[in-house]
Amino acid sequence: MRLDQALSDQASRRPDAPAIRDTLGHDWTFAGLDHAVDALAEQLAASGVAKDDRVLLLVENCAPAIAAIYAASRLGAVAIPCNARLSEAEVARVIDHATPAAVLMTSDISTEAAAHAARMGAHSIEGIFGRLDLRSLPSDPDTDMADVGVLLYTTGTTGKPKGVMLTHDNLIFGGNASRVVRGLTEADVVYGVLPVSHVFGLSSIVVACTLAGAAIRLEPRYDPKRLYEALQDGITALSAVPQMLAKLMHYTETQGHTRLPASQLRYVSSGAAPLDLDWKRRTEAFFGLPLQNGYGMTEATAGVCVTQHDKTSDDISVGPALPGVELRIDTDAPGGEGTVGEILVRGGNVMKGYFRNPEATDAAFTEDGWLRTGDLGELDTEGNLNIRGRSKELIIHGGFNVYPPEVEAALNDHPKVIQSAVIGHLEGGDEKVWAYVEVSPDDHPSEEDLRAFVGQTLVGYKRPSRIVLTERLPAAPTGKILKHLLHSQTIPLAKGA
Repeated sequence: MRLDQALSDQASRRPDAPAIRDTLGHDWTFAGLDHAVDALAEQLAASGVAKDDRVLLLVENCAPAIAAIYAASRLGAVAIPCNARLSEAEVARVIDHATPAAVLMTSDISTEAAAHAARMGAHSIEGIFGRLDLRSLPSDPDTDMADVGVLLYTTGTTGKPKGVMLTHDNLIFGGNASRVVRGLTEADVVYGVLPVSHVFGLSSIVVACTLAGAAIRLEPRYDPKRLYEALQDGITALSAVPQMLAKLMHYTETQGHTRLPASQLRYVSSGAAPLDLDWKRRTEAFFGLPLQNGYGMTEATAGVCVTQHDKTSDDISVGPALPGVELRIDTDAPGGEGTVGEILVRGGNVMKGYFRNPEATDAAFTEDGWLRTGDLGELDTEGNLNIRGRSKELIIHGGFNVYPPEVEAALNDHPKVIQSAVIGHLEGGDEKVWAYVEVSPDDHPSEEDLRAFVGQTLVGYKRPSRIVLTERLPAAPTGKILKHLLHSQTIPLAKGA
């Protein structure tokens, strides 16, 4: 089944059911979304887009962006969803590698998209799909893309581009797994702030909701105030990253509440970053719900593992493998130690490969077909996966392995810490442990307070040699902390603040 067929099936069964609402004023039923996809597909075909072409989407979350993803599928083309906030150089790099036949931009909701459109000399197209800016480029069909649904370029890649080819089967598999484990039904209203240009938002929100017949409330950018208000206005399911939840909890405290005021929320999950027990307990008390935790990556269509707790618990694992997904731990891989090793994945969620990069594809798989995730993990006796960090982020300090998530968990336990990020810094032939800690400028601990605090739980070689307090950590649109930018973009709190 192709992505657009999944939409058509839902539209034929429940044409008048709500599908998408956005901040531009679009409020579409499933039939309305399906008609918008038809209209946009006709416009793209008239501009020269054909089967096996690529269509680059420079978008932020809105209904026309969803229509564009499905319209590419309806033409037999491949969508390349990218965040509109990419720089000119980053966009040029994707265009040079992917050679798309067209670029679509959601200029009405993004000043960055509008700037790209102006620079490219794009023209406006309008219809029942809304308004988009379009720039046609020379067509370059590639028949190797016949079964590919989307092409996603991974965050922070350097050197040769790494465009992840996810097939229609991958996306349906991943979306259906998300639908099942979240228990999504036609009665649900899902908060859609995770970018649709990211695999988490695309597979676990857009595709999952289409398959379930659930409605999506789209938001272009995360704002804890907007989320707080939406949770009082019918949202039933929330999938987020820990940083988003931390900021929501902090905002709620500024409104005079220690718990989320009454809402219809029935499901809340966290992904893309590890949990620590104290933070999980606080989060569950805040929501009055069990916090589900998951693990995934672009190359595995977002989902690998997820918990399905029916009550609050002290389990901070990411749960067992999804149905149809296999896990293996390679303890001989770099960073492996004892029962900790690289997480290997196999199943219907695993990518076809990297577009036009056979060397990277070969390196991503073992000889017997397992995907190398680059993440370190450990399986407990019940088959639940515990994430220990990324193998390339492993810090070797004084000959000892230091896993950043463990240090971050110790810091995050402090009641005045919002979130933290730990990296290694090479100094004098050894890797030092450096910690960047996000706090409120009006009420924060001192560096000395934090050193004493983590000293109660961390052995000496795991304790940070440097702690930087800041109001904000650099983050991707998903909320995921961009550790490679910590040195260059973190602004320390002023002394005495």
